[in-house]
Amino acid sequence: MRDLALIFGAALVAALAVGVAGAVALRQLRGRSITVHISVLLAMTVGAVAAGVAVVAEAMFLSPHDLEVVLTTLAAAAVVSLAVGWLFGRRLAAAAVWADQARERERRIEKGRRDLVAWVSHDLRTPLAGLRAMAEALEDGVVGDPATVAEYHHRIRVETDRMTRLVDDLFELSRINAGALRLSLSAVPLGDVVSDALAGTAPLAAARRIRLLAPESGWPTVTASEPELARVVGNLLLNAIRYTPEDGTVRVDAGRDADTAWLAVADTCGGIPERDLPRVFDVAFRGERARTPRRDNGDGEGSGGLGLAIVRGLVEAHGGRVEVCNVADGCRFVVRLPSAA
Repeated sequence: MRDLALIFGAALVAALAVGVAGAVALRQLRGRSITVHISVLLAMTVGAVAAGVAVVAEAMFLSPHDLEVVLTTLAAAAVVSLAVGWLFGRRLAAAAVWADQARERERRIEKGRRDLVAWVSHDLRTPLAGLRAMAEALEDGVVGDPATVAEYHHRIRVETDRMTRLVDDLFELSRINAGALRLSLSAVPLGDVVSDALAGTAPLAAARRIRLLAPESGWPTVTASEPELARVVGNLLLNAIRYTPEDGTVRVDAGRDADTAWLAVADTCGGIPERDLPRVFDVAFRGERARTPRRDNGDGEGSGGLGLAIVRGLVEAHGGRVEVCNVADGCRFVVRLPSAA
């Protein structure tokens, strides 16, 4: 019994020494990855067993040959244990990281969904209140002169059009997020799409005295779905016009890099704060605290903050990407799409 107690004590001391060394190593590596921590724990466990066996074998005065056999057997077991432990440790670490990222992504998506519902509710409530007030004024005969009645009719049409655009944006965004977007890809001349978009936004630009500039030639052909590509270009142009001060300039350029084509829309808005650049394509982000749509020229061209989010979703659905950066006097959006052969 006394011999067993001595063996236990010797093995315990050796294992404690290895455990203390492992604890110190873990403290020094506390900022490293989960895989590193698991590897250190495995090495500490195997090392404690090896140290205990080695000390006991030495104390038992085994012959050199027997001691070599014991240590060789222990080394083989240690190699297998460490290899298997490291392999499954990596899988465990990857699963833990993936689960954490999934939870974070779910929290972010849920927050975005709540914010979107709140912002859209506000954007719908404001024009609905105005429509109700104007409809009641017309119904009760509060206004009767033709000029005021015509203005009320104009405002009702404008607000109705704005709400229609907001509902269309919501539907398009829901299709993108749900993966229900079906693209009919073909070779699309980018110049034709840009020309139509410029013609559609020219009245708004003229009302704000904003110059629209674009080269007459050199437009590449891209592989895309024409309706969705037209929406991308139109949303970028509307965004540039809305945030460019009067007498500013919006310029559209395009070109080709290897097997990709690019389209750039640059404005003179003064630039986007650096802290906001990563959030420009987030749903309902406008870069301003007020949620009420701006009506600088009374055209009702307010945005629900969904235009750029739709741009990113449509471009990524085409296998492309969209970027934004600040330039000398404004910002520049660049869309990259597969070039047609």
